[in-house]
Amino acid sequence: MILNSVHLKNFRSHSNTKLNFSDELNYIIGGNGQGKTSILEAIYYLCTTKSSSSKSDSDAVRFNQGNFEISGSFKDLTEDNVRIFYSLSENKKYFFQNGKQISRSADIIGKFPVVILTPADHAITQGSPADRRKFVDSVISQASDTYLKILLDYNKTLRHRSSLLNKIKEQKRKENNDELDAWTAKLIGSGIELIKHRKKFVEEFNLFIKNSYNVIMEENEVPEIYYSCLQEYSGNDIEFEFKNLVVKKRDEELRRASNLVGPHRDDFVFEINKMNLKNFGSQGQHKTFQTALRFAQFFYLKERTGKSPLFLLDDVFGELDASRSSKISGYLKLVGQAFITLTDFTNFSFLNKSNRDSIITLNNGEAAYA
Repeated sequence: MILNSVHLKNFRSHSNTKLNFSDELNYIIGGNGQGKTSILEAIYYLCTTKSSSSKSDSDAVRFNQGNFEISGSFKDLTEDNVRIFYSLSENKKYFFQNGKQISRSADIIGKFPVVILTPADHAITQGSPADRRKFVDSVISQASDTYLKILLDYNKTLRHRSSLLNKIKEQKRKENNDELDAWTAKLIGSGIELIKHRKKFVEEFNLFIKNSYNVIMEENEVPEIYYSCLQEYSGNDIEFEFKNLVVKKRDEELRRASNLVGPHRDDFVFEINKMNLKNFGSQGQHKTFQTALRFAQFFYLKERTGKSPLFLLDDVFGELDASRSSKISGYLKLVGQAFITLTDFTNFSFLNKSNRDSIITLNNGEAAYA
């Protein structure tokens, strides 16, 4: 899959920016505040209908403007023209594919697979379990419509069950217990399916992460991912264990009015040479692992979807030493089309640039091509 071009109107610092891209590497260069990261964010919007960095669409509207618009042209077996329009006054976002409005984000996710590596990825290896779950869920959801539907259904069940637990705590009416049992059964049913998908994913993904890590580190270290699910769960009968834990935690759930059992509380443990990365890894190891995760995600999605995802790298090389940066730059040649932001080009002689690559320099919203 190739992104031919994008057009940004009133998006972040861009009032009216049009860019054409190379089929291979696209280096986007500019100082701070010139809109480099915004271009990657706009591409991410086109692929997922969501921002890569902001929770609110309103944050992306250019100052003193009432809306933003992003459009792009994708080329695969067919050509797709995609447009996103957001209205500040309505606080509503519209997504169009080939002129037809798409009402649900779930209908877009996975159609235009994308991988993004940013400095914020430190949260995946150093942050909370929620950060690691978000990473895993985003990868599987792009590869599996089934998983995405189960995940959305599970999250909906969590919200309803949480609301009911609050209601029971406040009203103390026993007749609500039958309704709670129904939501609990639904939670267990969809939760078991999520766990099965995640277990299978980790088994498959470990090979991808090892391959990617080896390219960057030349087999000096061995990475691995483990799935820690259902807190105390350790057996083979997931349903039996799940039900037992729910029964065990029921009084505490009612007291705290909170969902305490399920895959929404699971974690993924990252290791290097059998050592827990979060507890014992150096900053260099963390950054290398984060980078390897994104390359692994790329090749995993490529194999599962049959499409080459767009690869976005935001200010990555500034945090790595020249040796690792050079290996990553060479690795990108196996990716195909990628978009890489840099503050300048003079200090990156290690980059493997070809004549087919594109260098785009941004200055006050204006783009120049080298």
